Amino acid sequence: MARSMHVRRPATLASLAAELGVSRTTVSNAYNRPDQLSPELRRRVLDTARRLGYPGPDPVARSLRTRKAGAVGLLLTENLSYAFRDPAAIGFLEGLALACEDAGTGLLLVPANPEREDVASVHRAGVDGFVVYSVPDDDPHLAAVLERPVPTVVCDQPDLGTVDRVGIDDRGAMYELAKHLISLGHRRIGVVCMRLARDRNDGFVTADRQHAAHFHVQRNRLSGLAEAFSEAGVDWSQVPVVERFDHNMASGASGAAQVLDRDPQVTALICTSDVLALGALTEAARRGLRVPHDITVTGFDGIRAGEEAGLTTVRQPVMEKGRAAGKLLLDANERSRPRSVNLATELIIGKTSGAPRGGAEERWFGP
Repeated sequence: MARSMHVRRPATLASLAAELGVSRTTVSNAYNRPDQLSPELRRRVLDTARRLGYPGPDPVARSLRTRKAGAVGLLLTENLSYAFRDPAAIGFLEGLALACEDAGTGLLLVPANPEREDVASVHRAGVDGFVVYSVPDDDPHLAAVLERPVPTVVCDQPDLGTVDRVGIDDRGAMYELAKHLISLGHRRIGVVCMRLARDRNDGFVTADRQHAAHFHVQRNRLSGLAEAFSEAGVDWSQVPVVERFDHNMASGASGAAQVLDRDPQVTALICTSDVLALGALTEAARRGLRVPHDITVTGFDGIRAGEEAGLTTVRQPVMEKGRAAGKLLLDANERSRPRSVNLATELIIGKTSGAPRGGAEERWFGP
C-alpha cells in the first residue's frame, strides 16, 4: 500500500509568531527594524525562523504596503554590458553604488538599447527614483522616466533645467585644452567625437549637425574647440570632424584613419573621450607616426588607461559624479527648485602633445 507523502508547509509570519509566543509585529521588526528589539530576542526570532523554514517577509508584499521599492534605478541608454565595459561608466557606477550603500538602498540597472524605442524597461522598473546617465534630450526612455511620479537626477546630459543635475563645464574644459594646443602652435587639426544623436552616423559631421546635437556634452565640447580655434584664426568649417556611434577603441582608430586619409598634414587629433584617443594612438602607431613628434593626440575623461599611456587629456571626477547624483536623489529634504552640482575638471598635460612638426601650422592657418 503506497504511503502518502506529507510535505511540510513553509512557516508564515503568523505561525512563527505563534511558535515564539510573540506578536507578528515583533517578528517583522526582527527583519525590518532590528533596533526595536533586544539582541537576544532578535537572535531567538531568527534562529526559530531558520529552524521552521520561514524565509522572511515577502519583499513584494512589503513594497506594496509601504509603496517603497528600496532601490534606485540607473537609466543608461546603452546595452547592459556597457556599464561594466566603459571606464568612465564604471567609475560613475562605483560612485553611485557607494551613495546607495551609505543610504542602505539597492541599485537597479535599467539599460535601454539606443537603437530601439521600447520603453517597457522603464515602466517595469520597481524603483523609488531614477538617476539618468548621459542621454540625448530627445530620448524616449528619458521621457518615460519623467512621466513616472518619482524623483529624478540627470548626470551630464541633458540639462533640462527642471530636474536635479550633476555635471561639469564641458565647453570650458575643452576650450582650455584647445588653448593649450594653440599655444604649442597647432592650427591644422582634426576631431573624433562620440555620437551626436540617436541616429547612427559614422562619418564626417557638418557644422549644422554639430550645432543641433542632441547629446549636449558632445555639442558643448565641440563648441569649446570651435570657439578657441576660431579665436586663433582657424576656419572651423574646414576642420574635419568625424563622428562615431559606438564608443570603443576600434571606433577611435577608424575615426582617426578617416581624418588622416582626408588630410595627412593634420598635426593634432583631438578626441572627445580617452577611449577614442587610445584608439587614435593605435592608428598613429599603425601608420608609423610618432606621438607627439609627428602628431599630437588628446582625449577627455582621465581614465586609468589614458593615464598609463601618458595621454594629454581633461580629467573629470567620474566617481564623484556618481556619488553626488546618488546623494541628490536620496536626499529627502523638500526643495522648491532644481539643484545643480557642477564639479571641477583638471587639464592633464601628458606626453602625447607637443609642438607641430616643421611649423606647417603657422603657414596654413596662423594669423
